[in-house]
Amino acid sequence: MLPDFTPSPDVALILHALLDLYERRYTTRSDKVAHKALRCDLQAMSLSGYHSQIDPAPRLVANEQLSALEQSGWVKLDWLPGETGHLLATVTLVPDHVTELFKRLKRTPQAEQRARLIDLLLADRFRFSDWRLSALDRTIDQLKTDRSPAPFSLTDDEFNRDLLTALAALDAVREETPYRVFSVRVFNDSKRFDGLSSAVCTLARRDQTEWHDWSNEEILRELNLTANPTHLYLHGPWRLIDDAGQVIALGEFEPSVGLAAAQAQHVQRATVEADRVICVENVTTFYELIRHATDSLAVICLWGNPSPACRHLLNCLPPETLLLVWADIDYGGLNILAQLREQVNRRAQPYRMDIETLETHSQWARPLTANDVRHLKRLLHCAAIADMHFLIEHMLQRQLKLEQEAVVFD
Repeated sequence: MLPDFTPSPDVALILHALLDLYERRYTTRSDKVAHKALRCDLQAMSLSGYHSQIDPAPRLVANEQLSALEQSGWVKLDWLPGETGHLLATVTLVPDHVTELFKRLKRTPQAEQRARLIDLLLADRFRFSDWRLSALDRTIDQLKTDRSPAPFSLTDDEFNRDLLTALAALDAVREETPYRVFSVRVFNDSKRFDGLSSAVCTLARRDQTEWHDWSNEEILRELNLTANPTHLYLHGPWRLIDDAGQVIALGEFEPSVGLAAAQAQHVQRATVEADRVICVENVTTFYELIRHATDSLAVICLWGNPSPACRHLLNCLPPETLLLVWADIDYGGLNILAQLREQVNRRAQPYRMDIETLETHSQWARPLTANDVRHLKRLLHCAAIADMHFLIEHMLQRQLKLEQEAVVFD
């Protein structure tokens, strides 16, 4: 029977370390690993009390408690040579009484934690049918194969329940919504989503290939969640008609106008009195293009990957509208072109995204990273930008990429 005592801080650390070893080794499928001794080297552990040169009391208490455990058959002790009864070298756990040891330390076995989390995820998976379902299924697979379920937690049930609640609440987010508004509506707490947003992004990124390299901010924006209400920057003779029949003419605003994303999502039809619409990735180049323009054109700033509101507005244009896309000559820029072709207009054309532009400005180009190379090679299999494969192959050969801010205006 386990002695009735409260483990000292050092003894608690030793026992928890032994249980950690037990859970790592006895959940493995390898008998060879499972039968290794569950042993802690005290000299390698940070035991400030036990190794104190000033106060011997913590060491005396730990030695007494561990000796009592050894007499009860729970552990085996090995002392340093010549230090028997004074300084321990190692403590080895006897696995036969592990269940009672978990109870004495008020610690839930990891197998129970995994089973509890699996039950929670299985109970909620019926609510989803998109990337969220794939993310939950992958997490369940990780749990069943003794891998980490991150971003879910094995020890924080409240966090897991709130994360599932946030995922389910995304269905109700139909238009751009500030984080804090979403948090209040879902949790009656304006800050609760702050602790969950990163986990939501991790799950979203896991099964959405095109989101792998997006920032958390970009992923949340794709889910219609933003820190504060955002605006679409427009230049030129845009004419918009919303779902209430209201006509919004923007041609008189110079050099640009910011249209609230929430308002853009209510647009039903859009036209431009110009021969083309240029979609510009970055705001700096958006204004440089306007400043150097010598003819009538309509321009919209994408702010990186175009948001749902931005794509909605572009989808309201007549399909015959000439849509040009000007983005960086890199993986991100080419991915934006692919996204607009797949979700807005399959005839969208690249603008200043070609071999000639790259070579003309090569003195300002930057070398490709290993990640750049891997992602660009993946784009070679993207049918939406098959016409850009020559550019991608040239970039790979030259090992160069170019930001659009480097392009010189004539």
